[in-house]
Amino acid sequence: MYAIANISGKQYKVAVNDTLLVDKLSAEVGEELTFPVLMTVDGSKIKAGSPVVKDCVVKAKVLEHVLDKKVVVFKYKPKKNERKKQGHRQPYTKIAILSIG
Repeated sequence: MYAIANISGKQYKVAVNDTLLVDKLSAEVGEELTFPVLMTVDGSKIKAGSPVVKDCVVKAKVLEHVLDKKVVVFKYKPKKNERKKQGHRQPYTKIAILSIG
């Protein structure tokens, strides 16, 4: 069984015991969260909501907050002596899916 869940404005395919990296959530480590379910699939049975499936949520636990590897942004204009170097590390939250339903 798996479900399509709406987590912080994006849709993720989740199953029980999965771990996901999602955009940073404002939750403490160890906290349990619930997310709405857009669709569930159990074998050949499919339930689709409009927009969400009623009485069905995904329960997840926050494992840690992590940063992605650094991306270097380098802008320059040739022959003008203009150079700008920046780095960016995208923050993520690692969650574990506990249950669906």
